[in-house]
Amino acid sequence: KSLSRSSVRSRVSLKPPKAYNSLQKGALVWDPKPLQVKKIFEALKKGLNEYLEAHQAELDYLSGRHKDTKRNSRLAFYYDLDKQIRSVERYIRKLEFHISKVEELYEAYCIQCRLRDGATNMKQAFSLSPATKASRESLVELYRNVQECTEDMCFIEGALEVHLGEFHVKMKGLVGFARLCPGDQYEVFVRLGRQKWRLRGKIETDDSQTWDEEEKIFIPNLHEKFEIKVTELRGLATILVGVVTCDSSSFFSPKPQAIVVDITELGTIKLRLEVLW
Repeated sequence: KSLSRSSVRSRVSLKPPKAYNSLQKGALVWDPKPLQVKKIFEALKKGLNEYLEAHQAELDYLSGRHKDTKRNSRLAFYYDLDKQIRSVERYIRKLEFHISKVEELYEAYCIQCRLRDGATNMKQAFSLSPATKASRESLVELYRNVQECTEDMCFIEGALEVHLGEFHVKMKGLVGFARLCPGDQYEVFVRLGRQKWRLRGKIETDDSQTWDEEEKIFIPNLHEKFEIKVTELRGLATILVGVVTCDSSSFFSPKPQAIVVDITELGTIKLRLEVLW
């Protein structure tokens, strides 16, 4: 094994905060998912690059105004623009560092994935060969290599989650046409891993909706999808309207995402959300 666990951890130099690390001690699950990590990495990198392009365009615009203002000698406005330019430049450098860190983590993850695949293939080949002392020793060593690569991959997955940011989810209401009547009460339950959001709403006489909460912040992770459950409240009874899951990979965008989710199979009741990354 050319890249040991300690060298991976010292090379990426990361200590994920407990609040963001889904791989806390005592709750480790050695089950890395390379395809899912690749999907989230590509979505994350695309979103970060879009942020970078937007701020680069803003910097170009401010720089042009800066030159014009300097020629016109409006001193106070000139210095105000100068402060804005410096602020945008700092943010661009921060984004560039963020992108490079994400790429470094994913590169280390891919190396460990290839090493694990190679060790797994060799382990299978040795298990089919005649049992000798040398083959048994090789199998033990290969098993150890697979375990170490798996541990490294899970560690890097936890470290990568630190760089996923936050999802600000806003409740925009239910859409149900004839299915929603004045006086109806609903409960919406949104789950992302261990994070939960439970809110209740009522259909008013003017067809508007009131909800006891409007926004919730979720910390995205690599493996969990949003699970949304809607129930109708009738006195002491509850009637399940529908349960759906929603992939979060499309939410990594600098622009707010308007999400419309079909709660019932026929789409007679929909849930409208807005997600800001």
